[in-house]
Amino acid sequence: MIQPVRLEHRSVIAVSGPDRDAFLNGILTLSVASLGPDTMGYGALLNPQGKVISDMFLTRRDDAILIDCPAAVASRVVERLNLMKLRAAVSVGVRPELAVTAFRGLPDPRASDAPARAIGETSVTGDIGAYHAARIRACLPEQGTDFSAEEVFPADINMDMLGGVDFRKGCFIGQEVVSRMKRRSTARRRTLRVQMSAAQAAPAALKAGEEEIGTLTSVSGLAGLARVRIDRLEEAVTGGRVIRAGEASVTCDRPEWMADELSALARAKEARHDAGR
Repeated sequence: MIQPVRLEHRSVIAVSGPDRDAFLNGILTLSVASLGPDTMGYGALLNPQGKVISDMFLTRRDDAILIDCPAAVASRVVERLNLMKLRAAVSVGVRPELAVTAFRGLPDPRASDAPARAIGETSVTGDIGAYHAARIRACLPEQGTDFSAEEVFPADINMDMLGGVDFRKGCFIGQEVVSRMKRRSTARRRTLRVQMSAAQAAPAALKAGEEEIGTLTSVSGLAGLARVRIDRLEEAVTGGRVIRAGEASVTCDRPEWMADELSALARAKEARHDAGR
């Protein structure tokens, strides 16, 4: 039995008021309307260019929606939401008395093998290494470790595959860019689980010969996550080139979805080539 662990790198924001659902639903990538009292939603606040300012988990509590987000960007999220609320009847603020705990609470909506999460008052400590090992096994990138604010698009961290982007609910900030990338199959970077032959600290460049094909972003033992150009990875594997991070050789997982993604990229490339003739 893994002991619960407080995620010190996460903070809690509360959004209350009668307009809270409609307000958040028009801004965030997830559908707030489907959020029940015993469920957790996963999504993000994007900038207008479609990059992730903050990933987040939402849950409903009494008369508020609680947001579990990276502590490093919590004040920025509050500032953005307050700037955008205009005349909406909402109140937004950090709740410093509340903490995020892993290995207890509600199921993580991203994956069945991810640690459960809870928001509440807590004094537990636990082993943060166990949390990172579990999320790496489940191939779940963590903001602050695997990516920084306004560095990646949702597809780079598989957010669109993890239920974090609702393309059917209507508008959200950055929707035009993210929807276009999906429609035109231009998302080349994906996060993959990797195995290494020897210990290697992250971050580190992932190389196939002299060509850089991605970045090792986090590690737990000899396992890790890497953000990879999957088209370059495929060329390297097909060409028999060894992939390395530092002195360690690296093997990247090949998820079931990768063949379809590569086929879509190839079709998009061919279409662009034909259009340029």
